[in-house]
Amino acid sequence: MKVMLINGSPNEHGCTHTALSVIKETLAAEGIAADFFWIGKKPLSGCIACKKCAELGRCVFDDKVNEFTSLAAEYDGFVFGSPVYYAGMNGAMKSFMDRAFYSASKSGREPFYLKPASAVVSARRAGTTSALDQINKYFLYAQMTVVSSRYWNMVHGNKPEEVLKDEEGLQIMRVLARNMAWLLKIKEAGEKAGIKPPRREEKINYNYIR
Repeated sequence: MKVMLINGSPNEHGCTHTALSVIKETLAAEGIAADFFWIGKKPLSGCIACKKCAELGRCVFDDKVNEFTSLAAEYDGFVFGSPVYYAGMNGAMKSFMDRAFYSASKSGREPFYLKPASAVVSARRAGTTSALDQINKYFLYAQMTVVSSRYWNMVHGNKPEEVLKDEEGLQIMRVLARNMAWLLKIKEAGEKAGIKPPRREEKINYNYIR
């Protein structure tokens, strides 16, 4: 079993990476492997609603999004980390998640279905809970299991060394990782015992304007 840790910060080894590193270390102690995926510094376009992903099986923009979705099926769980700028995830991460989740859904691959996922945010001071709410909505749409901790999944600090002084934040990351490991092990045990996924229904899209 392995987990992908997505770093949405333009700073590869900044505060968000520091929080994800604590998760990686704790997962390793629980026998779960984890890999980092950095979305990078290059500009990422938002979704342009061309719907080419349904035809091509990938996003029409061939960048970090396609690199990520091509790897996603290999992973059993995900942690999406983002810095908080204006009381929400940063712009590049928003574009990345919009296109990744939409193209994966429309292509029919569904690499996220029923997999555990968690959001982690890093801020100097505030805006964290609204950013968490924003990211969690992607998981709910993709029918993922949202992994919690003992408090909202956030760390505080303006620099990595300040994050390492946030004792409560670091504990939250450790508890999150252990909860993720526990869920993954339960899921694996269920599959070995022959427990089947829930029966799926055809999706209903209802238009309220008549």
